[in-house]
Formats: sequence, C-alpha cells, structure tokens
Amino acid sequence: MKIGIIGAGKVGATIATLLESCRFCRAVVLGDARSDVEVSGLKKARTVTLNVKEAAELAALVKKCDAVVSAAPYFLNKTIAQACAERGVSYFDLTEDVHTTNFVRALAKDAKATFMPQCGLAPGAINIVGGDLASSLDNVRQCEMRVGALPLFASNQMKYYLSWSTAGLINEYCQLGEALHGGKRITTLPLDGVERLTVDGVEYEAFNTSGGVATMCETFEGKVGELNYKTMRYPGHRDLMRFMLQDLNLADRQELLTQIFDQEVPLTDHDVVVFYVSVVGTVKGRLVQRSFVKKMRGAVVQRRTLSAIQLTTAAGVVAILELFAGGKLGAGFVKQESVPLKAFLATKWGGRVYGA
Repeated sequence: MKIGIIGAGKVGATIATLLESCRFCRAVVLGDARSDVEVSGLKKARTVTLNVKEAAELAALVKKCDAVVSAAPYFLNKTIAQACAERGVSYFDLTEDVHTTNFVRALAKDAKATFMPQCGLAPGAINIVGGDLASSLDNVRQCEMRVGALPLFASNQMKYYLSWSTAGLINEYCQLGEALHGGKRITTLPLDGVERLTVDGVEYEAFNTSGGVATMCETFEGKVGELNYKTMRYPGHRDLMRFMLQDLNLADRQELLTQIFDQEVPLTDHDVVVFYVSVVGTVKGRLVQRSFVKKMRGAVVQRRTLSAIQLTTAAGVVAILELFAGGKLGAGFVKQESVPLKAFLATKWGGRVYGA
C-alpha cells in the first residue's frame, strides 16, 4: 500500500518513521510546503513540495496513493478531504476540530473509500479505549477520559512548554465541546469544569476542551449517564489561559495568540503523555470500576528521537492504517469507538505504544 502524508512536520515525519517498519506499507510520499524536509534513513519515504491550496498539486499527490493522512494544520483538512473524496481515495486525519469532522462526515456519505478523521491520541486512541471499556459493562454510569501532553518539567508561570501544533492547541481551548449528562448530549464551555486528579503521585488539573470526545456522545447517548473528555495540565495552567482567552478576549484573535505562543513559549522534546480512562457501571447487577491508565514517554525509532506526543499520536494513526490495510475498516465514515481495543492493541504500533 502506498500512503501519502500531507504535512511533514514533527508528527507527519513520525508517521513516516513508524511506517518504515510496517509490512503493509510499501511506499510513503510526504507532501509539504517546505522544500528542505529531511527523510534520511527512511528507505520507503520520498518528499514532494506541495501547496495544498493549489488544486492541481494536491490532486497529483492524492491520485497516486491508496490512502492519504493529513498531518497538516486543522484548517487545511477540508481541502485535503475534498480532494480525496473527488478521487475515491481513503482519508485519515488527526484533527480535534469538530467542524472539520462534520465536513468529512458529509463527504463520506455513500463513499466506497474509508473516511476516518480524528485518528491519533485524543481524539483517537482515547476514544477506542473509552468506547471499549464502556461497551464492556451492562450499564454505564460514568465514562471519564483524560489526556495530558505535558513537559516533564517547566519553570514558567503556565507550567507548560509547547510539544505539538500551536494552532490546534489554541483551537481546542476556544471551541465549545460536547458531553453526556443524564444520558443526554450537552454543550460544554472551554476551560470550564475544572477538577483535580492524581496519577502516580503527581497532581494534575483537568478542564473542558473541544474535540477529544469525538463522536462518542452520539454513539452512547441514552446508554451512558455521564461521559466527558478533559485535557490535563499541571495546576495553575487553566487560570492563566482563561485570563488570556477570556479576560483579554484573545479567543477572538486566535491567529495573534498562536503567533505569541510560537514566539515566546519554548518547544520541548522532554515530555510525557498521561492517558487516563475510567468507567463505572454494572455487570450482572454488580457495581464495578474499570480503568486504563498509562504514562508514555518518547523513544528512539529508526535512529530518530521521538517525543512522547509524536510517538503516541503517530502510533494511533499508524495502527488505524494497519487495520485499514487488513480490510478491518468499513467504507464511508468510520468512528474511532467502532474499533475494538483488542484489534488496536494487536497492531504493531498500537500494541507497542499503548499495550502493556
């Protein structure tokens, strides 16, 4: 299978790195606006200079691939998905943006190809785990999903350094989210619903952000009492973000805030991903709690040093590509929670990163 990856930044290049060792993948083409993308050591990968906004350039890449993964900024995904739909090529992305997902879903109606947005970490793997645990109970009172992509250490007031897309980070802090309350779908306010939790003796705060719940509210409406997703940070981060986004009204100037973050907030490769899912419900009339909790670090793969957020995000989508290559995904729009956890963990990179 030949796989196209659009966007050769940290995550896009990591996807290509993981695909290097996958038998189902025979070739990778990385499309990026930059002409100096470095892929040395990756025998399956080659690069092409690509302007996504140039329809002819995008079409030329898409039509040569069996599947396309968008690792580009979320605001380019609609254009990429449209190009795939017009040529009957299967499409995958990493977006947390709800509007983009709804657009992809409309494109996928009656399609013979597979359209599966929201692959990756959260949304992505978190929904596969959450959906599987919730489905394992007869009746579910509560399903909590929490993910934190965090620096191992930080000395600034935000207690945070950048480790992934700044535009995506700001977007999920600004957009409305979704949850189930009393079994019914509700809208959640960003940066609201603050709580504290402790994992391995470290205290975190968690608060509402958009996108991480993916399509689970639709799937489990009327079946789960309380279902929600929250982002984890070190205590104090949320208050500073609320000051900037709401008190200073920068939520209406996301591009400006993104520029400020990119200029003044350091990037780090020394990070950790904290992954937490807890469900409570009944099995044969008995109240039980089941959980899936991991702390995941970076690793060296194909002689490339990968951060925790790079590895966990790329592993999520590469696992999905392996299932796609094996004919285990259907046509049209595919939800993350439709993937059995056992199948996900049986894949090469799903098992290696998220398994025991």
